[in-house]
Amino acid sequence: MSKPIIEVQGLRKRYRIGASKERYLSLRDEIVKKLSPAWRRARAGQGEFWALKDVSFAVQPGEALGIIGRNGAGKSTLLKILSKITPPTEGRVVMRGRVASLLEVGTGFHPELTGRENIYLNGAILGMTRREIARKFDEIVAFAEIEEFLDTPVKRYSSGMYVRLAFAVAAHLDPEILLVDEVLAVGDAAFQKKCLGKMGDVAKGGRTVLFVSHNMGAIQHLCANAVILEGGAAVFRGPSAEAVGLYHRRTALQPSVLSPRQPHVLYEAPEAECQSGFQVTKLEVLDEWGAPKATVGTWDTVVFRLHYRCNRSMWCGSAVLEIASPDGARLVLLSTQPDGTLPLSFGVGDGCVECVVESLPLAAGHYVVGAGLAVPNAEWLWRREDVGTLTVVPRDVYGSGLAPAAHRSLIAVRHLWRSTAVNPAHAWAGGPVEVPPGSTVSE
Repeated sequence: MSKPIIEVQGLRKRYRIGASKERYLSLRDEIVKKLSPAWRRARAGQGEFWALKDVSFAVQPGEALGIIGRNGAGKSTLLKILSKITPPTEGRVVMRGRVASLLEVGTGFHPELTGRENIYLNGAILGMTRREIARKFDEIVAFAEIEEFLDTPVKRYSSGMYVRLAFAVAAHLDPEILLVDEVLAVGDAAFQKKCLGKMGDVAKGGRTVLFVSHNMGAIQHLCANAVILEGGAAVFRGPSAEAVGLYHRRTALQPSVLSPRQPHVLYEAPEAECQSGFQVTKLEVLDEWGAPKATVGTWDTVVFRLHYRCNRSMWCGSAVLEIASPDGARLVLLSTQPDGTLPLSFGVGDGCVECVVESLPLAAGHYVVGAGLAVPNAEWLWRREDVGTLTVVPRDVYGSGLAPAAHRSLIAVRHLWRSTAVNPAHAWAGGPVEVPPGSTVSE
C-alpha cells in the first residue's frame, strides 16, 4: 500500500487570548518557563485557547475527505496549518505533494495586479512553469467567467469575481492536493454547483481533496469519508453518511446558544470575525411582541432578528435565512428581496432586520438554520449554511391527540379534509369508523 499523501500526527494549536502578537522566545526564556513553579505556569496559561487538540488522521492519494463541525470547532485552523499559513504548536504534518489552497477570498492575490497577472503569479507560487500556466490559461479564464475584466486590477473585483478566479486557478493548475474552505459559499448557486463538479473531477483524476463545508449534501456527494471536529478534537472519522448523521445528532443535543441565560440566541459571531467585510453578527428568535422566544412550536408566530455589520456602503442588498433538514435539504428560504419588497441599503456599521413568520410550518424536530447577505444578482457577500440549530417542540396543532413529527413529515401544513362524495353512503358523518373484523388500522 502506498504512503498517505497527508499525515497529521498529534496536531495541537494554541492561541493567546487578548494577545496582539506572540513573541518569539529565546532558549533562556524556554528554560525559565520549564523550571517555573506549576502555579505560575497555570496562571500564565489562563489566557490560552487551544483551537486544535491532538488531531491525528491520514489521507490516501486520490481520496476526497470532508471536514465538518460547528463554527469554532477548528476546521479553518486545521486547513491553515496544512497550507503552512500558520505553524502548529505541537504535532507534525507530512504533505507528499504540491498543495493548492482556497481558504479566503483572493488568497494569494496581489490587489494591484490584474486578473491575468495574478493567474501567472499564483501558478508560479504553486511551482508551475510559465509554459504550463499558458497551457491552462484559457481554461481558467473560461471557468472563472471574467473575460472582460481579465486586465482589470483584482482590487476592483467583487467578492464573487474574486472567488471565481481564485477557485479556477487553484483547481486547474494540477495540484496533487486541493484544500477548500467554506469560501465557496461566496458566489451564486450556479457557480457553487460548477465548483463542486470540478472538485469531483479533480478527485476522480487521482488527486486529493480536503473540503470544509457546512453543506452536508455537498459533503456526502463529493466525499466518501469525513472527519468531525468538535472543540478542536477529531471525534469521528468514517463514511461521510455516518459522519453527517452523527454530526446532526450531536448538534441537536448541543443547541447553538451563548449561555443558559440566552436560549433564544441561535448564533453570535466572535468579535474577532466582525472586523472587516460583510458579516452576520447575531441571530435571535423572538415572539410576535419582540420578547425572547426560548421555545418554538409548530405553527407558532416566530420573529427572526438578524444583526449584521458592514465595512462599506452598498445599495440594494438583501438578507437571507435558510432552514434545512438535518441531511442538508433546504426546506424554507426567506429573503428580504424575493420580489423587490424590501431592498436593503447597507451602510457602514451595524444594522438589523427582522423576518416575521406568522405560522412556522415545521413539524417537531431539529433543523439547520443558515444565514447570508447578498446583492441582487444572487452573489453572496457572506453566507453560512449552519449558523445554528432550531429545535421545534411538539404541538397538537390538529387537535387529534398527536403532534406532527419529523419522522413522518418535516412540513406541517394547515389543512382541512371534507367529503365531496355524491353518494351519501360514502359521506363522513364525523362519528366512529366501523372496522371490519380481521382488519387493522395504522397511522
